Amino acid sequence: MKTIGITGGTGLIGTHLSKLLSGSGYKVIVFTRNPDKRRKYIKNTEYAKWDPRKGVIDINSLKKIDVLVHLAGEGIADKRWTEQRKTEIVDSRVIGTQFITQQLNEHAPQCKVFIGTSAIGFYGHDENAMGPFKEDDKASKDFLGHTCQKWEAASEDINENVRRVILRVGIALSDKGGAFKEYVKPMKFGVMPLLGSGEQMVSWIHVRDLARMIRFAVERFEVTGIYNAVAPKPVSYSMLIHTIASKKKGIKIVVPIPRFILKIMVGGLVAELLKSCTVNSDKIIAKGFKFDFPDIESAVTELLTKKPKAKKKN
Repeated sequence: MKTIGITGGTGLIGTHLSKLLSGSGYKVIVFTRNPDKRRKYIKNTEYAKWDPRKGVIDINSLKKIDVLVHLAGEGIADKRWTEQRKTEIVDSRVIGTQFITQQLNEHAPQCKVFIGTSAIGFYGHDENAMGPFKEDDKASKDFLGHTCQKWEAASEDINENVRRVILRVGIALSDKGGAFKEYVKPMKFGVMPLLGSGEQMVSWIHVRDLARMIRFAVERFEVTGIYNAVAPKPVSYSMLIHTIASKKKGIKIVVPIPRFILKIMVGGLVAELLKSCTVNSDKIIAKGFKFDFPDIESAVTELLTKKPKAKKKN
């Protein structure tokens, strides 16, 4: 049984991934700042201490892993963008990645696969693109473009015998949190907020497909380098919220939210909310990956379908 370490394993994506991997026969070690507070039972899973800001990691746990999946980083949209918040976003990714890479090089010679994440914020706005963004396109010169460049470069010093994979992740849709919950929330009150023109393109991925793609990268030796982690059919923001509204049923009133209102609400983050970014996923598909949710209708239908509650064990 291979052992897979996950940083950021208690977050939205990490939780899905931990359950998928442990259910697939892998042993999982979740590296977290608060291991004692996170000990909810998940099959084949244990928790270990790490805190890159303090230079702390459980070396004994690190020595057990065959694969490291690095998901940790401050949430892009969790707080209003101030200069301090931007620094936190960059540092959590760059310093954290440099730290875990150094620790793997020194203490985990048996670890042969490193899977890191980046974001489609690497690419910037569609405006100057020749078509959907591909992995060999240049980074944007804006804040997220520079952040993603530094983030990806931070793991380049990993030992040469380690297979390194970087996934540039789109907007991950989950019924447990993140952007999708925010899209749905106003619709409970019959409101369908339209950000900006609504024509901006959204490159998204169902969180289950994202977790499956990470497992795919773990298991396929031929998967190496950088891949876009987005569904093959991006949609406009307007189509996204109209699809959600159609599945929610009931009367929904479209309420336009102009740029200046968004600016007051979220500050510098407004540019990201209104950015149109169309991203191509052909490269990972060519390796053999198949999406369970290739289009927004199938994804939204699954996310809004009530799941049976798990029975409590006696």
